[in-house]
Amino acid sequence: MRLTIIGCSGSFPGPDSPASCYLLSADDADGRTHHVVLDLGNGALGVLQQHLPLGRLDGVFLSHLHPDHCLDLCGLYVAQRYDPAGVRPPIPVWGPSGTHERLAAAYGDVDAFGMGREFTFTDWTVGEPVRLGPFVVTPYPAWHPVEAYGLRVEADGAVLAYSGDTDSTDSLSPLFADATLVLADAAFVEGRDLGRGIHLTGRRAAEAALAAGGVQRLMLTHIPAWNDPERCRADAAAVWPGEVELATPGAVYELWGPGYDRDHASSRRP
Repeated sequence: MRLTIIGCSGSFPGPDSPASCYLLSADDADGRTHHVVLDLGNGALGVLQQHLPLGRLDGVFLSHLHPDHCLDLCGLYVAQRYDPAGVRPPIPVWGPSGTHERLAAAYGDVDAFGMGREFTFTDWTVGEPVRLGPFVVTPYPAWHPVEAYGLRVEADGAVLAYSGDTDSTDSLSPLFADATLVLADAAFVEGRDLGRGIHLTGRRAAEAALAAGGVQRLMLTHIPAWNDPERCRADAAAVWPGEVELATPGAVYELWGPGYDRDHASSRRP
């Protein structure tokens, strides 16, 4: 499973990164490569096209409906509906309850179908896996001011655990357990951001990954432009015994399940 960081800026696009969007690619049993995104925040759609033609996107998985995680679905709607090359088949979208209505209202100029011809919308059900091509995606409840989910993605024997936006909560343990990579919200800074029920700090992300057990790699993301990423990394490194990675816009990572031959493929691509 390949992870491409399209955008990782927290809360709003930063000077060097769009808001949250993570492209995942994996092959099915017939060798066809499938592409999905976790979130499609503001600013992400343009950068996504540097890595993938929009007509090759197979699915969208939304963690929650704050604009920095979903708003560029409005731009994707335009691409779906008005492409001069012809009408595209609808793209499946999974998200919190009311995703269709919320995004149709955000775009505004829709007909009686809303966005229902361009997308097929399905609400998350906690703990119920969704299958799309080689991907199995399971939502876990997050602790955030709106309905929100962490997403556990399995493909090729690898597991990506994406926290979405959340504070510490018991559901992080099954979400993170034995993950190849935990991609964790670290928007808050230890000793500065005292509000609870919104975001993790680097330290709380590391504590959750340790408590879950079996996590191979920890990567911090959703760091706002006003934060020093190295301070967030230091907060996590005070707890995490290994390397604390920082999500980097444009970086591509190969996630390997058990039994894959790493000697014949790069573990990270620029």
